[in-house]
Amino acid sequence: MAKNAKGRSIAGGYCSLMLLHVSSAQDPPPEEGPVTAGRGGPAEPPGSTQPVRRPEAAHAVGPASRPDAAAHDPSPGPGHGAAGPNGVQGTDGARGLAAEVARLAAAVEREHERAAHRETVIDRLHEDVQTLRRGELQALFEPVRAALFRLHDLTGREARRWADDPPEPANAAALLAAVTDEIAEALARTGVERFTVAPGDPFDPARHRPVATVTVEDPALDGTVVGVRSDGFARADRVVRKAEVQVGRPARPEDEAEPAPLSRSDRADRADR
Repeated sequence: MAKNAKGRSIAGGYCSLMLLHVSSAQDPPPEEGPVTAGRGGPAEPPGSTQPVRRPEAAHAVGPASRPDAAAHDPSPGPGHGAAGPNGVQGTDGARGLAAEVARLAAAVEREHERAAHRETVIDRLHEDVQTLRRGELQALFEPVRAALFRLHDLTGREARRWADDPPEPANAAALLAAVTDEIAEALARTGVERFTVAPGDPFDPARHRPVATVTVEDPALDGTVVGVRSDGFARADRVVRKAEVQVGRPARPEDEAEPAPLSRSDRADRADR
């Protein structure tokens, strides 16, 4: 009985010592300051600031030797979502790339919208230009149409009147001259002016188109206009249609010596003889 009691006493003391060691390892270090004398040695002087370590701290169990060290270690391990330098850089790079792609996509979308807006503006301007051109053409044709309306009415009215009462040659000439003036006025409203040529004017190849030559006795009429077939028309300083004229030419000696060609009847008479 005494041996069993002694053994239990030794075991209990050993357990108490172990618990003391574990408790001292888990407790925070004592604050610095004066320590009173204890069981292990003499007391420090009151003015001393030397920290005193408890003797049993030397026997504390370190974090590496404690079984539950891993459970109380605040540093995350590889399996708890920690990322090393390469992992952090890779995540930041992916996020930056995604942001750059999103920015480029937004820029492209804005450019598409601007291009569509420009196309719309161009189409609208093209339509406006076409409308203005059609309007200008209609405005340009308006005086011509008005002149043609008047000519239509005039010629129709005179044609009905002449059907029952043929006009005198002088009256017909006056009517045709009025029609000619009306047409020239309509052309003038479009920017084309009529210019006239009179017999005796010098021949100008830039404004006149010779349609025939006429032999003249007076040498002074050589190279002049002796007859007019039609008037000319010009826009500003540019001739759009030349006047058709007959040009005088003096008789040449070879023309006088050359016999006139025989007619068919003269040739038949000579053949009968």
